[in-house]
Amino acid sequence: MDLFKIISDIEKVDPEIYERLDSRRRVFKHFGLAGKAVTGAMLPGLVSGLFQRAYGQTNSLPADIVAVLNLALSLEYLEFYFYDSGLAAPNLIPSADRPAFEKIRNDESGHIKVLRGALGSAAIPDPTRNAFDYSGGRGTGVGPFATALVNNYALFLGSSQAFVDTGVRAYKGGAPTLMPNKDILEAALNIHSVEARHSSHVRTVRRGLAASQSGQGATGVAGDLSNLNARPKSWISGTDNGGPSPSTNPSTAPVYGAGNPATGAPTAIFFPAENNISQAGVDISTIAGLNATAASEAFDEPLDPATVKSIARNFVNAAVAPNLFV
Repeated sequence: MDLFKIISDIEKVDPEIYERLDSRRRVFKHFGLAGKAVTGAMLPGLVSGLFQRAYGQTNSLPADIVAVLNLALSLEYLEFYFYDSGLAAPNLIPSADRPAFEKIRNDESGHIKVLRGALGSAAIPDPTRNAFDYSGGRGTGVGPFATALVNNYALFLGSSQAFVDTGVRAYKGGAPTLMPNKDILEAALNIHSVEARHSSHVRTVRRGLAASQSGQGATGVAGDLSNLNARPKSWISGTDNGGPSPSTNPSTAPVYGAGNPATGAPTAIFFPAENNISQAGVDISTIAGLNATAASEAFDEPLDPATVKSIARNFVNAAVAPNLFV
């Protein structure tokens, strides 16, 4: 365990971590270790102390906050092992694109460390790579994304988009539960913003790849509303035509669809589809200069935990990890 690497990972998703701890140079004073050598055996205790001072006494977190954070942690493992597997696959990711996906993979690793630190002993065990079936076949290995980690870069990008977009909606959906703990809420929303940037990058790469494959220039290709499956905008537009999965098996449609409950009073918590044009009970598509497309793009809609889990279970080998996303 590399303490300085962990602190660096924390800083990536929470730039204000040192303000919570006075300053970088005084971090160790919080542990009462001034002038003492730091040994490997001491590091787990140091990291635990770091999070308790930065984000509160984590061993007393309410059960509902623990559930939200563990769902987020499960999604981070899903993404981390996906990118790690993609980077390990020979000749899958073009050399020009590898640095970005290495950065995304490392970001997911940092998110895992932050969430595990916040959860402490309440964190789920590392499910390991064997827990996931990235074919989308629920453990069969022959789902609609079976070639995504073999030789189909376009499908790899499509799977990536579906994962990050699910994560963005999941973090936003969990925000109301985290509100009583402002420090954890802030850290979670910092991760949410990083996931949104991942989504934007993946969408840009997908759009450029689709353009180059069709013989068009890879630059300056706007999102095509008639073909958002292959040429998405850099942000979610409506329901993105059901997402990036093959049209014969639209298994990514729930990523952009409604959650449960789908509707409610303006003061209630509900989970409309991404093509929602109403905010606080007002149809914002009627505002001057807007239309239904622009109105839907103006907001990211949250997604409830049950729907998030139902999406993620498509990529779990239940024989290996029967309790993951249940």
